[in-house]
Amino acid sequence: MRLLVDCGFGQKQLANRLARANLAPGDIDAIFITHEHGDHVGCATALALQRGIPVWMSQGTYEAILSPDLKGLLRIAKDSEVICLGDLKVMPFTVPHDAREPLQLTCQEGLEKLAILTDLGHATAHVVHHLQHCNAIVLECNHDTDLLDNSSYPVFLKRRVGGAYGHLSNAAAADIAGQSSHPNLQLIVAAHLSQQNNRPELASSCLSRVLGSSTTIAVATPEAGCAWMNL
Repeated sequence: MRLLVDCGFGQKQLANRLARANLAPGDIDAIFITHEHGDHVGCATALALQRGIPVWMSQGTYEAILSPDLKGLLRIAKDSEVICLGDLKVMPFTVPHDAREPLQLTCQEGLEKLAILTDLGHATAHVVHHLQHCNAIVLECNHDTDLLDNSSYPVFLKRRVGGAYGHLSNAAAADIAGQSSHPNLQLIVAAHLSQQNNRPELASSCLSRVLGSSTTIAVATPEAGCAWMNL
C-alpha cells in the first residue's frame, strides 16, 4: 500500500520527486490531504481524477478547497476514526492550525507505527495521546524562534507562524519529541523546515538534546527530502 500524504507540487515536480525513490504517480494507491493550504493540496485532486485514486480528507478541508467533483473518489476522514487500507491502519487526529478542519495522522501495520505531524501551532493532550508508542515520527520543525523574530517577515506573518495555530518551532518540536520518547522510538524525521527561518543543524541539535542515543534523527529538507528508511 503506497499512501501519498499531501502534495503541494505540480504534477511534473511530483513525478520527478517520486522518481528519486524509484516510484511513479501510477504507483500511488491512496491520497490523504491534511488541510486545504496550497502547499499541501497542489495537484492532489487532479492526480486523483486522472488516475482514479481515492482521496481522504476532512469534510471541512473538502469544503475549503472547492475541489472539482471527485466522482466517487472522495472519502471523508474523521478524528480518531480508523481508515483501513489493506493491512495499513490510518488514524487521523485533529490538530490546532489555522485551517478549516486540519488533520494529521498515524499509520500502523502490525507492530510498526509511524506518525506524521506537521502544521500545528502547539501540541494538545489529544495530539500527544496519538503519538504514544510510535516507532517513528515525521515531526514539524518549522522555524528557529530567533531566526523568525529577526527575519524580513512582516509582523502579522511572524505572529501567525509563531502563534498557537501556526507552526512548531524547533523548541516546541523537541518538547513533543521528549514527551513521545520511549525505548522503541527508532526514528524522528524533522520536516516542514522553513527555508528562511531554520537550518537543518538547528533542528537536529534541538531534537538531540531530548532524545536518547537509540533514536536516529534525520532531516527532510525542502529541496532534497530524505532517503527511504526502514523500520
